[in-house]
Amino acid sequence: MPPPTRLAVRVRPGASRTKVGGLYGEGPGAPVVVAVTARAVDGAATDAVLEAVAASLGLRPWQVTLVRGATSRDKLLEILDPPADIDLRIAHLANRA
Repeated sequence: MPPPTRLAVRVRPGASRTKVGGLYGEGPGAPVVVAVTARAVDGAATDAVLEAVAASLGLRPWQVTLVRGATSRDKLLEILDPPADIDLRIAHLANRA
């Protein structure tokens, strides 16, 4: 089993539609922007982020977990049992605006 991959994201709760793509800021390590329709109440936005990222990367929901940032817009996610092309998939998300 390959080692987990970590992904930094910046969340925009309460968006008009769910969208994953683009970067918040510039340079290496800039988080991927995740807009979700769920509000930041009782972890609803965090749950929506995990589902949206999994779907955008073509992964099963159990593969994307929260490492840090349960109550923050800045979150660190971990991708368990990542596919061989996970870096390419993440790069595609980062370049999608």
